[in-house]
Amino acid sequence: MHARREAAGLLLRIATPVLDRLARAACEAGCTVLLSDPDGTVLDERVRDGDRKDFHASNLAPGSDWSEGIEGTNGIGTCLAEGRAVTVWRDQHFRATNTGLVCMGSPVFGAAGELAGVIDVSSVRSDMTEGYARLVSLTVQDAAQRIEADLFRASFEGARILAAGGEDSVPQGVMLLALDRDDLVIGATRAARKQLGIEEAQIGRLPADDLFDRGRRAGGLEAAQRAEMARALARAGGNVSAAARDLGIGRATFYRKARALGLEV
Repeated sequence: MHARREAAGLLLRIATPVLDRLARAACEAGCTVLLSDPDGTVLDERVRDGDRKDFHASNLAPGSDWSEGIEGTNGIGTCLAEGRAVTVWRDQHFRATNTGLVCMGSPVFGAAGELAGVIDVSSVRSDMTEGYARLVSLTVQDAAQRIEADLFRASFEGARILAAGGEDSVPQGVMLLALDRDDLVIGATRAARKQLGIEEAQIGRLPADDLFDRGRRAGGLEAAQRAEMARALARAGGNVSAAARDLGIGRATFYRKARALGLEV
């Protein structure tokens, strides 16, 4: 278990404040909040002291393996197997010992689009309604996307981060790109890769300009970059050289991109 937590050190550090916020609401409603690694092993939990015995009796505890191969259909293992958010309702669980649970899991994707783990909120309360479960599921998905965005930024510290969809989160997922000083794409989230057609072999070689036409079809890469440059200009009080330094690009590159994007400087 120690080795697994050590291997997931960055994920645990990034996830901690997000899990704490999620737990403030979920635990008061009698739920447990769990974070697993990509193999389905529970790394961390948030649970009220009075509820811990019930959840641990159901094997919802750090160190437990909730992969589909071990537990069958469940909120963690099925989420990993399908790569999407799931809600597993009581008797939908494979094992009879788990049919008292309602489990809402959402995958967390790493900086290269790989599965990094799962956030799961589970309840053993008999009064859990389907409507409330849907609300919890949306909250879990939002938390997972926040962790994904923070993981991406931490993995590309020092790079320029561009929100390719205009916002960190869109229905397709977290849409972020990492650009180097030469405006090459050195990183892209899973959703950005899928939506913009970026292949792994292109990472580190693909100029961001080549994505503009794709971005227009996908809903806003060009607009996002124009807005980013406008914000840099505003912060610099209209000084192009300062704005270019802020973005980590040369003054000539700033002027060229401004003209291409229709930004007055």
